[in-house]
Amino acid sequence: MKRFRLFLIVSVLFLQFFAVQAQEKKYELYSVGFYNLENLFDTIHDKGKNDYEYLPDGTNKWGTLKYTNKLKNMATVLNEMGTDVLPIGMAAVGVSEIENSRVLRDLVDHEILAPRGWDFVHIEGPDKRGVDCALLYNPKLFKPVNSKLAPYTTEDNDTTYKTRGFLIVSGDMGGERVHIIVNHWPSRFAKSPARERAGVLVRQLKDSIMAEMPESKVIIMGDMNDDPDDKSMKTCLGAVREKKDIKSDTDLYNPWWNILRKKGLGTLKYKGKWNLFDQIVVSGNLIGNDRSTLKLYKTEIFSRNYMFQQEGRYKGNTKRTHAGGVWLNGYSDHLPVIVYIVKEVK
Repeated sequence: MKRFRLFLIVSVLFLQFFAVQAQEKKYELYSVGFYNLENLFDTIHDKGKNDYEYLPDGTNKWGTLKYTNKLKNMATVLNEMGTDVLPIGMAAVGVSEIENSRVLRDLVDHEILAPRGWDFVHIEGPDKRGVDCALLYNPKLFKPVNSKLAPYTTEDNDTTYKTRGFLIVSGDMGGERVHIIVNHWPSRFAKSPARERAGVLVRQLKDSIMAEMPESKVIIMGDMNDDPDDKSMKTCLGAVREKKDIKSDTDLYNPWWNILRKKGLGTLKYKGKWNLFDQIVVSGNLIGNDRSTLKLYKTEIFSRNYMFQQEGRYKGNTKRTHAGGVWLNGYSDHLPVIVYIVKEVK
């Protein structure tokens, strides 16, 4: 009996020792997000762009006051994103609906955001309205190595169809190569096949990247203008709903599917119904429990009370810049999304 008690005591001490050892493990945590900035235009006409409604004498009377307030509002949200988990803020944020590099420079240099020390990657695209995608990043956490803009092409190579391409930014995060593809797929005014085509093209880009660099990680983000269970996402891009359905490193996992369909949460509301068009999809090698390499940890739809209408007919909706021709001095019709990525530090 005494020997049994001694064995039990030794076993308990043994387990406690390893519990302490496990608690002493150290991890790095990175936050990567996406935010549709809803028409971040400056007040100057860009030749060849249909930006006339966002000029001082345009439909929206877009003068200095409105532009500076829009910058302040965008900087406020971006500065707070991820800080509930990481005070250092975001490692990288893909953005859409920005006019040019000037607005991005004004944004990262804004007094609210400047202390973060962010920079950006932007490549001018062919969109007729003049809006592009870009990637904001903290160079302490994500270090771009190269970037390119892959074009959106139609199946019949119609050169008159011009819309936003796919911004690919490759860089280092946590000592690993990560490829971020920032998207803004054709709007709901276009029929579903236009977005289905985008899904096919992005899947091809992912396959090409991972064929060349199998160990690298791929993060696909953007305003897809479709929900996770629409054909463009589930079939054409091939992003699966459950982690158990990941069979290889090159498969794609969409964590937002269950957030929309099980929890009823979304990033924009239309006629009282939530959609989740803003998504971040990750390659299969970001899934799993082996945290010696970068792995998906958790997701978040970022929100603050000030980002919503607080009264009136549209109470509970996102607070937009304009609604019904009225300037609301709001933020965006979309909410941002975030994924947190973890890695054990040896």
